[in-house]
Amino acid sequence: MTRALLIVDVQNDFTEGGALGVRGGAAVAEGVTRLLQDDPDRYTVVAASRDWHHGDDDNGGHFATGAEPDYVQTWPVHCVGGTTGAEYHPALDASLIDLHVKKGQGVPAYSAFEGTIDGGSGAGDGDGTVVGLAEALAARDVDQLDVVGIATDYCVRASALDALRAGLRVRILTSLVAGVAAESSNAALAELAESGAVLV
Repeated sequence: MTRALLIVDVQNDFTEGGALGVRGGAAVAEGVTRLLQDDPDRYTVVAASRDWHHGDDDNGGHFATGAEPDYVQTWPVHCVGGTTGAEYHPALDASLIDLHVKKGQGVPAYSAFEGTIDGGSGAGDGDGTVVGLAEALAARDVDQLDVVGIATDYCVRASALDALRAGLRVRILTSLVAGVAAESSNAALAELAESGAVLV
């Protein structure tokens, strides 16, 4: 059995002071780094996703343009690729990450499994093939996935559900997630547990 860690969207724009910052985001960044530093052999693979949106279009209707965002389907501009807001939070030690996933490149995307592995992270065989997270994990014989990150009620939820659909045994480390709102975050965790994830 091979266990991996998926760190979902621990980015400046999703932590305190960012365009869509959630309370507790910086603490998640610090906690994930501590987890990996305290037990460096815990995971065979560490993957991390980032929203990496276009800055010159509405990303398939994801960015609200010409109207106020509804915070359900449309959002303020956030995590534009190449900007500080899209970078990992500084408390997250990026040197501990093996696979870097970029998602939402021109389209709405909530799950890390909708993204592609950044070519510089050793995902494929160097031939330029686009590789998704499910394929990259399967190539490394991963069958168990711990999920942490932001936001519990959106991208953590979507990523964990897709991991379950991919046949992985999923655990949510509940002390290392942060959500937009308590009610929707609790509902997301309940849904994940009902779907087969283990809450740790």
